[in-house]
Amino acid sequence: MRLLIAAAGLALAATNIAAQAQTWPQKPVHIIVAFTPGSATDIMARAVSNELSERLGQPVIVENKPGAGGTIAAG
Repeated sequence: MRLLIAAAGLALAATNIAAQAQTWPQKPVHIIVAFTPGSATDIMARAVSNELSERLGQPVIVENKPGAGGTIAAG
């Protein structure tokens, strides 16, 4: 009996996790780039963001935050 209850609980939890995964992301996705606009890293991030936006169905925003050796972007 306990095994049956545990299996039912596990199935319910798996269903709940699957339902949550289908609705992600609900907000725009931000990519933080620690280099100036126009740099090779920025160009790569923008290329990736276009593809990612199409696959996720959400806008993907690239934000450039250069300076302080990447500390500003890491914050």
